[in-house]
Amino acid sequence: MVLSSQARLPALQSGQIDVLPRTTTWTQTRDTANGLNFTAVNFYDGQGFMVRRAAGVQRARDLAGATICVTSGTTNELNLADWSRANNIRVQPLVFDQNEETRNAYNSGRCDAFTTDASQLAGIRTALRNPDEHMILPDIISKEPLSPAVRHGDDQWFDIVRWTVFALIEAEELGVTQANVDEMLNSQNPSIRRLLGLTGDHGPLMGLDRRWAYNAIKAVGNYGEIFERNLGSGSPIGLPRGVNDLWTRGGLMYAMPIR
Repeated sequence: MVLSSQARLPALQSGQIDVLPRTTTWTQTRDTANGLNFTAVNFYDGQGFMVRRAAGVQRARDLAGATICVTSGTTNELNLADWSRANNIRVQPLVFDQNEETRNAYNSGRCDAFTTDASQLAGIRTALRNPDEHMILPDIISKEPLSPAVRHGDDQWFDIVRWTVFALIEAEELGVTQANVDEMLNSQNPSIRRLLGLTGDHGPLMGLDRRWAYNAIKAVGNYGEIFERNLGSGSPIGLPRGVNDLWTRGGLMYAMPIR
């Protein structure tokens, strides 16, 4: 189901959907007052700004007096107001209900800058008429830990979503890929054997088959493969892994132990 930023949380709360994986920042209010449970961070992001190169803007502080396009119902709208107030930089937000409306307004020149999560800006830039005419400023003004969310009250489903995210991260760390997962069934590594359901009852503990993680890896690959295919070198966006790399390579991605 395709949902706008404003409709995504009510859709989950009302039961229209069972899990919300759509660029949703884990915040205290959403986690408590909104009745959601955030499962595990699957992407660490931060809010940035995109501008036209011809404008000569090099840093976010150069945006004083600028009109900035932003989507309503997002943390981006709130962060922009906080950043403006904290830095005593007056800007004019131009707010739209849909991401596509926000992008079209920026593309048509109705605003001087576009603000949203930096990863989204990188993707939006590739879809503009002349991507090279636009640049993403180096300043990041917020922390945006993105996580799949489920409703309060279904602990079993919460466990399944959370531990599937962890399993895909663990698979990358252990070198288990979509291509070699069948070969890895012969591995004597205890961690790989637990991950793939050869030992232990980790799947049945959640009401699933022992090969729950094997099935997920076989279907979509490990976390690194998913990242590269959708955001990294194998995609038009070309984002570096950065903080979304494994902890063993200096990143923040770290799976809780499956044992």
